[in-house]
Amino acid sequence: MSLAWVNAHPVLACAVLLSCSNLFMTIAWYGHLRTMSGRAWWIAALVSWGIALFEYLLQVPANRIGFTAMSLAQLKILQEVITLAVFVPFAVIFMNAPVKLDYLWAGLCMTGAVYFIFRS
Repeated sequence: MSLAWVNAHPVLACAVLLSCSNLFMTIAWYGHLRTMSGRAWWIAALVSWGIALFEYLLQVPANRIGFTAMSLAQLKILQEVITLAVFVPFAVIFMNAPVKLDYLWAGLCMTGAVYFIFRS
């Protein structure tokens, strides 16, 4: 499979890689709260570090690719939007958290952040 699309669409490639990276990050940060609550904290930390390795293996190339087409601030806001987009379904589906209107308000705030950082 050719990776020419990465050079042709660096923002899209960055967003896809960051989305996958965020899934690993969210699982590493919060998954142990549900799946390892009966284990010692240091065991959960070791497992989380192992999961986080895969997050970094995606996040570092994503940021390098994205930085070829976006400013650092744009890259950061994109990361935050993706984090929220990954976290909300994770919280609701995996952690059984209730759906809250606050997620909508947070999303609207992030939409404002995207507008202001990408408008120039």
